[in-house]
Amino acid sequence: MSAPIDLYYWPTPNGWKISVLLEELGLPYTVHLINIGAGDQHTDAFKAVSPNGKMPAITDPDGPDGAPISIFESGAILQYLARKTGQFYGASERDRIAVDQWLMWQMGGVGPMAGQAHHFLKYAPQMQPPQVIPYAKARYRKEVARLYGVLDEQLGKQGYVAGDFYSIADMAIYPWASLWEGQQQTLDDKPHMKRWLDDLAARPAVQRGIALHLDKRQALQADKTAIQGMFNGGSKRR
Repeated sequence: MSAPIDLYYWPTPNGWKISVLLEELGLPYTVHLINIGAGDQHTDAFKAVSPNGKMPAITDPDGPDGAPISIFESGAILQYLARKTGQFYGASERDRIAVDQWLMWQMGGVGPMAGQAHHFLKYAPQMQPPQVIPYAKARYRKEVARLYGVLDEQLGKQGYVAGDFYSIADMAIYPWASLWEGQQQTLDDKPHMKRWLDDLAARPAVQRGIALHLDKRQALQADKTAIQGMFNGGSKRR
């Protein structure tokens, strides 16, 4: 068995992308919790792995040519692990192009827009003083609805987002899309997205990946002091 991959992780949608893929692949991994409420992402030790100071990140001791490699950015990690194992990337170059398109769509669209929706709809009103900004709330709620409309239309054509095969593109989109209620969205007019969400939620590896240290996410969301610090730059401890 290969040496475990080091996963630098906190239970967020971006973190779940990697925990779900590792579970789907059945690869051994060791979790290193990066408590974003306590500022772990700002430490020099973590930035040596992830220069942008964001999780997730991985270190694979069996990287290219057998030498260790550290990788940051969730989309790059998904691509790396899919290429390395030959799984969840489709069977042809056309498949891989489709996967990459939808992966980039998530990285540039769903993730940032849904993240901003979460911030302005859920977290900003808890700040001291409360930040209730109607324009921002409406702007990101509307853009997330538009994106989910695109997703629903695509899923009306085929079983999964990049084709009739399950891929890293699905794994990238699902963690954000599964939180649609917190983004103040509806599935009443998105039957294909609802079917897809139900299909993925039933996968045991998805369940295990999402459940990884989920209690810590719930505790952080209940800690207003940690939320305040996280969005004000967090702790700068080294």
